[in-house]
Amino acid sequence: MGERPGVLPPAHHSLAWGMAGGAPGTLNVLAVAGGITVGPREGREVLFGRNRPDVHVCVGENDRRISRRHGCVTYRDDQWWLSTLGRLPVRLPGARLLFNQDEPIPLGPGYTPVFVRGSNHREHLLEVHVQGAAEDGRGPEHEASTRPPNIWALSPVEQLVLVVLGQRYLLHEAYPTPLSWRQAAEHLTEIRPSEEWTSKRVEHLVLSVRNRLSRGGVPGLTREEINHPVGNTVNHNLIRELLESTTLVPPDLRLLGYAD
Repeated sequence: MGERPGVLPPAHHSLAWGMAGGAPGTLNVLAVAGGITVGPREGREVLFGRNRPDVHVCVGENDRRISRRHGCVTYRDDQWWLSTLGRLPVRLPGARLLFNQDEPIPLGPGYTPVFVRGSNHREHLLEVHVQGAAEDGRGPEHEASTRPPNIWALSPVEQLVLVVLGQRYLLHEAYPTPLSWRQAAEHLTEIRPSEEWTSKRVEHLVLSVRNRLSRGGVPGLTREEINHPVGNTVNHNLIRELLESTTLVPPDLRLLGYAD
């Protein structure tokens, strides 16, 4: 495993497309200024940060909010580990923040985007890709048919309740939050006055959908998965999943009487 590192030029395609031809465990790290490809070897480090002469991958070269050595990826115990060295945390998928006092986290096979917030709300992207054991290296599939999203089955009453609960998201409000059980019940009573709506009924219906999707593999939908206080987090995660899977879409607001 003593091969020399390879250079990824600034114009290299996004690592989100994968990397063909590398051995399992090969690490690819890429930023706007270019990147590096290295094989797995115990103790090997790939440093990233602002000081180009002192790091392997330069990030935020002209942004003094980024530390000279902002972080590193280290290979040990047959695994690549990401750690933060700088004062600002790095942000990972799922809005997870990794601070310099945190333990390093393992990087699984595949693509991981890492963000560092710089000056004036600038976001610096570091792309990380770990070669898996069975990557097929497929190229672009321009003419291939699009895979449809996994749309979750909802009953008509579940759809109505969830549209009410998540209407702020469907309306594209800047910082949406789910309605409370009471607010949802009051709104449902306004649009369906002949039916009996209570906070408990809304809660029961939403909990049933959350449990069903959780059994289907969607994370973050049970109270046990969330650090206390739970608040609206589980309902936020539910609505995000329903939106991202296109189970709920803005035209569903017609159920609430909104015009097209």
